[in-house]
Amino acid sequence: MQRKTPRRRIDGVLLLDKPLGWSSNRALQKVRWLLKAKKGGHTGNLDPLASGVLPLCFGDATKFAQFGLEADKAYVTRIQLGEQRDTGDAEGAVVATATLPQLTEEKILKQLEAFRGEQEQVPPMYSALKHQGKKLYELAREGKEIERKPRRIFLSHLKLLDWGADFLDIQVHCSKGTYIRVLGEDLALALGSLGYLASLRRIQSGPFTEDQLVSLAELEEIWEAEGELALEATLHPVDLLLEHLPSYALNQEQTYALTHGQSAKLLDSSLGIGENVRLYSPEEQFIGLGEVRSASESTLEMAPKKMCSSG
Repeated sequence: MQRKTPRRRIDGVLLLDKPLGWSSNRALQKVRWLLKAKKGGHTGNLDPLASGVLPLCFGDATKFAQFGLEADKAYVTRIQLGEQRDTGDAEGAVVATATLPQLTEEKILKQLEAFRGEQEQVPPMYSALKHQGKKLYELAREGKEIERKPRRIFLSHLKLLDWGADFLDIQVHCSKGTYIRVLGEDLALALGSLGYLASLRRIQSGPFTEDQLVSLAELEEIWEAEGELALEATLHPVDLLLEHLPSYALNQEQTYALTHGQSAKLLDSSLGIGENVRLYSPEEQFIGLGEVRSASESTLEMAPKKMCSSG
């Protein structure tokens, strides 16, 4: 009987360049296996069709993955015109065709400008959202259509990269929860045709950009040459996910209180009530996330919100 390799406690963030054809979970489990990590998660699903920025969280970093999920994203995509696919991307079956629009750069730029800003978007059936415990894409494959509530999204930037008679290449900066497949379909309709995503790459998630990424092939090369311990050099500290938040240096008494589930008084602070704060011990070790609260009319306190494990 083959013995299972024991998993290790590993804390940190890995910025993966997710390969084409891989689901986000498959990529996560592959990296977990290479690292022999006990616990892991990711900060925002990327479809198999898409590649690019996929922050992976291990150990204590999984406690702060929500900050990655809530971050704005940026993509580059090709919208293929003249066809509609049931999935909204190149993996789907053709369900309708349309004549190609008479395009000019001026016409395209006008429509991109019209799509900028806050708006409502209806999520596609081919998505990982759930209805009564079942994922929508599973229902879609059964031929079922479920009514979906529109979501508020924000498109802060749309840039035309290239175009031809039957395609558009654009760069999109958007809020969380935006479906680029739906944007592609809507933009094609606005131009007088039908469309689907021929390609999609996430180039940014929050502050993380594609020039910071490590590929799966690079990880496998390190693993084959030096083993899983050497892979830890590709990990970033847990607090990487929280760099946008203010930080606070605790004294020994405050550190003890917060690491034991208690609040600590803040004698002198410019922090505001309700703020989330990165907490560091006197040894400059990141120990978790705190929240500023009012202890009295004149006193503030730091309450533990999400703390790192002690061992």
